[in-house]
Amino acid sequence: MEKTEQKKITNSDYEMLISKSLENKSIREKTIVNGNVISFENDIVTIDVGLKSEGRIPLSEFTRPGQKPEINVGDTFEVYVENIDNSNGETVLSREKAVKQKAWNTLQDSFDNNKVVTGTPFNRVKGGMSVDLNGVVAFLPGSQIDARQIIKDTKELLNKPLDLMILKMDKFRGNIVVSRKAISEVELKEQKKELLSSIKEGSIIEGKVKNLTDYGAFIDLGGMDGLVHITDISWTKINNPSDILSLGQDIKVKVLKFDEELSRLSLGIKQLEENPWDDLEENISINNIVSAKINSINDTSLNILVNEKYDGTITTNELSWLKKPPHPSKLFNVGDTISVKITEIDEEKRKLICSIKQTKENPWSKLTDQFNVNDSFETEVVNIVDFGIFVKVHEEIDGMVHVSDLNWDEKECEKILASYKKGDKVKVKILEINVDKERISLGIKQLSNDPIQNFIETNPIKSKVTGKITELNEKFLKVELNDQIYGLIKKINLSRDKNEQKTDRFAVGEQVDSIILSVDQKSRSLNLSIKEIEIIDEKEAMSKYGSSDSGASLGDILGSVLKKKK
Repeated sequence: MEKTEQKKITNSDYEMLISKSLENKSIREKTIVNGNVISFENDIVTIDVGLKSEGRIPLSEFTRPGQKPEINVGDTFEVYVENIDNSNGETVLSREKAVKQKAWNTLQDSFDNNKVVTGTPFNRVKGGMSVDLNGVVAFLPGSQIDARQIIKDTKELLNKPLDLMILKMDKFRGNIVVSRKAISEVELKEQKKELLSSIKEGSIIEGKVKNLTDYGAFIDLGGMDGLVHITDISWTKINNPSDILSLGQDIKVKVLKFDEELSRLSLGIKQLEENPWDDLEENISINNIVSAKINSINDTSLNILVNEKYDGTITTNELSWLKKPPHPSKLFNVGDTISVKITEIDEEKRKLICSIKQTKENPWSKLTDQFNVNDSFETEVVNIVDFGIFVKVHEEIDGMVHVSDLNWDEKECEKILASYKKGDKVKVKILEINVDKERISLGIKQLSNDPIQNFIETNPIKSKVTGKITELNEKFLKVELNDQIYGLIKKINLSRDKNEQKTDRFAVGEQVDSIILSVDQKSRSLNLSIKEIEIIDEKEAMSKYGSSDSGASLGDILGSVLKKKK
């Protein structure tokens, strides 16, 4: 504290003090007396109580918690005399003990007779608050602050006078416990009685938000509580009452139902306004394009609010012209404002069914203006599934390349599919465009000619080919005819003679001649036959060397033919 200029004492003042000192010879220790401020300096106040020496008291004992000291030379205060003449010949005084002694007497009377006292909270402590009761520090537990429990922050009570009741006091230990709740409960009983006498269904009353839950809000009406169910907070759907209400908020509510026997109140907030569905706005009609705000996003839809009044929904298949659009959360954010087209008005469920993709022209309608079957183009992979890859064809059109269309060698297709990742650049060929079904089929292997078809063009069906046996078992021989071109000779096609239809007559690595019978597109191989060569050779021999009238046997003819060939 700044040093204050001291007031000089005149001779007449000094004589008056001397005369008073003669009057105070009856002053005893452990009593409360009046003293005059002689001076104060360096946070020490000098007090004269009429004894041979003055007492010195710390300035802090003249202040109240949370207040600045107000003291002047010449002021008179009650002080407690602890010692008239100590070992140093000094008078020991205490302002704090005088205040407490006097306050304790008053507080004891209030406690004994259940009187209301006034206290000022000056500090927040663990479990509650410290309160000044005219110089005595009391404890106000947190549980005793308010009966309605709607105080969000006890800081707002600091340094403000409060009416309190004393619950407990122990002068020996210096403990006092006070309660604000005790007075609140009495007041609430009176308020509740008054409220019940005037309340009825349809009444509009004011209250304060006391508690918020997932299913609604409890409103303190002063004396009793009522519940506003989440469906009665707003005409539009909300996810949680906290989206609109906050603790401690003052709000008007309407009494929807009152059970006098149980003293239970059902309240409404939305009922204070007209239901917007009772009179739809002019622009709320089918095919209209309106602005909406996204309220929430889930796996299957967007929940929106149109004109701040009407709930709406957009299913995932109405978000984009893409057959399989990404998760809605990857396209939009809660709070986004979007344009939507109203496709249906469900008045029973009070919901607008809307679409985003229908605000734009269907890109499939003009796809054939840009692309034709057999066209090829470069694009990127947008998705990978077990049965193929999806690539971007248009901003909102994806096309699929089936796994079997990745390579002419089906054994390689799975490996190739596993090597792809999103964003990879690929070149594709259009195999089919079906606008009605909104489907486009693409291929990658079709960018090059089919090796089997190339082979067949050079070696048509019924032509003779030579190949190397690469595999054999009891049922067939596998023959390599060319690079990646294989044929199968089934057991039945090994010979005309059933006794010779044995695969163990051959060996892996052996060269064999055969005739191409057909192409097996499923297995991507050729069906071959050695037996067909024998049949052809027999026909040639018969036409050249024999007839039905010659009398020569077939064995003789073929024997001579074979000898010539050798």
